[in-house]
Amino acid sequence: MQQISLNDVSTYVENNIGTFHQKRIASLDGLSLTKVLKRKNPYLFKAKYVLTAEEIIRGLIDAHISSNEETIFGDWLEGLAIFINGKVYGGWKSGIEGIDLEFDNNGQRFMVNIKSGPNWGNASQIKKMKSDFRTAAKTLRTSNSGLQVVAINGCCYGKSTHPDKGDYYKYCGQKFWEFISGNAELYTEIIEPLGHKAKEKNDVFQQSYAQRINMFTKTFTCEYCKDNGAIDWKKLVEFNSSAS
Repeated sequence: MQQISLNDVSTYVENNIGTFHQKRIASLDGLSLTKVLKRKNPYLFKAKYVLTAEEIIRGLIDAHISSNEETIFGDWLEGLAIFINGKVYGGWKSGIEGIDLEFDNNGQRFMVNIKSGPNWGNASQIKKMKSDFRTAAKTLRTSNSGLQVVAINGCCYGKSTHPDKGDYYKYCGQKFWEFISGNAELYTEIIEPLGHKAKEKNDVFQQSYAQRINMFTKTFTCEYCKDNGAIDWKKLVEFNSSAS
């Protein structure tokens, strides 16, 4: 086991955090008004007494950003976790389906499925993860029948009051970062490096966000507002839900 310095983490963040911000902007720039209108419940807007095109557009875009950023940043944190574990335990990005990280410690092979937070999946998704763990264990034991394999669901933030799930262990937040690094304080130490050039990067994102709001609002007003400026709810619902 090797110790990892905060300077190593800071350098990794500085060299790679730009990827997260670039993907945020690319996702926003790639949005289609037609697609987001088809995904959103028009009845909900009416029930909430939404009266302006901009309010609808802002709701659509903000919902997309909220769900999409969680995924993008979760993927980025996975890379950070693998980097840290590689420095400390010599771990590596797994090539086995459903497994993100593998590493050896104390005579055991740990196979880790990394998620952003603790409430990441429904019953069928958790069942799929368990199946992936079983398949991965069989694959690893093919070449080494005596290998002790331990399955871990690691979550980058949050808490798990009962980590032993029977088929696997679930480590969240502090417990996860300590598990992959051996450092009980890492979960708080990494927060400062993550802010590297955050304001500068977010200013660029906000420009893209404002342009998308204006563009979509203009299009929505032309397509789904009456001549008097009121939203044409019948036309909007027909676009979203008509069978024809």
